[in-house]
Amino acid sequence: MNFRDTDWQLLIFAFQSGQDSTRVRLWRALKALGAATLRDGVYLLPNRSDLRDALLELAESARAAGNQAYHLPVAANPEEQAHYRSLFDREADYRTLRKNAETLLGQLPALGEAELLKRLRQIHREADQLRRTDYFPGPDRAPLEDQLSRLETAAQAVLSPDEPSPEPDSGVPRLEPANYRGRLWATRAALWVDRVASAWLIREFIDSEARFVWLATPADCPDEALGFDFDGAAFTHVGDRVTFEVLLAAFGLERDSGLAGLADMVHFLDVGGRPVAEAAGFESILTGAKQQCADDGALLARVTPVLHDLRQAFEQQSGRNPA
Repeated sequence: MNFRDTDWQLLIFAFQSGQDSTRVRLWRALKALGAATLRDGVYLLPNRSDLRDALLELAESARAAGNQAYHLPVAANPEEQAHYRSLFDREADYRTLRKNAETLLGQLPALGEAELLKRLRQIHREADQLRRTDYFPGPDRAPLEDQLSRLETAAQAVLSPDEPSPEPDSGVPRLEPANYRGRLWATRAALWVDRVASAWLIREFIDSEARFVWLATPADCPDEALGFDFDGAAFTHVGDRVTFEVLLAAFGLERDSGLAGLADMVHFLDVGGRPVAEAAGFESILTGAKQQCADDGALLARVTPVLHDLRQAFEQQSGRNPA
């Protein structure tokens, strides 16, 4: 039987006595892959190349610990096909996750920032895991995505009640950095991703002598200050671009591959979109830093080296040098 011509694959374990820790470790790995259990020690997955590689690695790990492991192709008749597919029905998982998201949505106003972010990250981790192991997507995915979108919007409204509304996208005019040096810059207090990254960008790439004022409300913005990331500010959301991206475009920094990687991360964390692997780590660092910093100036100083390191990492990933 040609393995690649089959629809399913099995991993079968026969453990030696005293191998409980190995058994649990491999079971957790199979659970993370979304494998179906046919009986004790017998696990089923669709025959995909990435899953095949993962199962072969688990089999080798089991053998290295002194156990037996067999990786086999499985041919199935139509009745067996239907049964096997039913083992991967994720309807109950989607229903549970939608219920959890709905519960969190109702609790948002009463949660502190740290707890809100913790719960939100947990929901997103569970959703990512479900998407990865939903090998036969059905009609249950779309309602979950809609629910998560509503939850994210509501959470951002709690975390950043003065979040700017996007201005119409009529283009971002190019500006001369020399005209924006030694200036006073202003944004909303309680910095979060877009604001702290924009402040870092301003000081590091636009105005090395920048002074900042953190506003209790946008109405407190001094007349002489250049506002950013609030409605009516000099620099704010334009179309689908967040403030960080608008600053990049305005000052000709878009070709810097490291900054472009940061822009993708900031965009994802601020308004959603294409996931960025580094986003969760930066959000966790920012959450911890906010709890330890006395004010927004201290927070900006605390995350400055983190943003420098991330820019360097994104630059290396791109294989390009900054313009």
